[in-house]
Amino acid sequence: MILKIYNNFDIIFIQEPFWTTLCSIPSPSNYKGDSLVGVINHSNWLTFAREPDETNNCPRVIMFINIRLSSFCFCFCKDVIDHEDILLTLFFNNNDIFWLMNIYSDSSHSVIKYLKDTKSNIQNLLVITGDFNIWDCLWDPLFSHHSSISDDLFVIANSFNLSLSYSINQVPTRYLDNASNSNSVVNLMFLHCNFSKLNMHSIYPEWHLTSDHVPLTITIPIVKEHIVTQKRTIAKNSEEKDEFIKEVITIFSKLDMSNVSDIPKLEKVVSDFANIVDYT
Repeated sequence: MILKIYNNFDIIFIQEPFWTTLCSIPSPSNYKGDSLVGVINHSNWLTFAREPDETNNCPRVIMFINIRLSSFCFCFCKDVIDHEDILLTLFFNNNDIFWLMNIYSDSSHSVIKYLKDTKSNIQNLLVITGDFNIWDCLWDPLFSHHSSISDDLFVIANSFNLSLSYSINQVPTRYLDNASNSNSVVNLMFLHCNFSKLNMHSIYPEWHLTSDHVPLTITIPIVKEHIVTQKRTIAKNSEEKDEFIKEVITIFSKLDMSNVSDIPKLEKVVSDFANIVDYT
């Protein structure tokens, strides 16, 4: 199962997932019960997806978030962008909101047309990725033509302050068994322009499983780099740790605790100590 194989990842975007009947549930109109349709879940993952509609028209985008990221409070934001083939999620980090978008664009490019006509005030959208079903020489060296729909896609990306990511290894993302059709690049990734560490992705054709598409991977540094600086750490059982403890004890010993008779005076002592010790 894909969730077991990719357990070393934190977030998995999937397009055209496999939906199946999980079980039968009691029904007032059918003595055999109604079919409960869904995707296979795993206890280590949170699943984000729309529910199938009344005609069992199943969503074509889902997202799995590893439970080790639960503290970031991921939310599915259907109220911000409401399209059955777009999955927009947000998460919180360092008092800021960041966004991720998973897309499946069909052959009629309905998602591209929808996003072009939809105004949304989304700041800090880190990644748009998915299956775009657009063949273009701009990202596929084996294709010789340019598609006008690609221009719309770049306008959309630019409106979110994103730019096209070029993979570290220039290989196809879709592999066909039919020898008469060539492999192609239809899975794309657009990344936030202002994050220097968020600039290239990798493609893994050797991870070809049950789909004709192969995985794309990116490392997302979930720290706002122009605000948060790198924190200093001290190695366990090191001489530096021993020296730091000695320094803290020395500072404690020099604090004037002779006249701490009420809470305001105690807070003054604590404030003085915090100003002396550099925690960073």
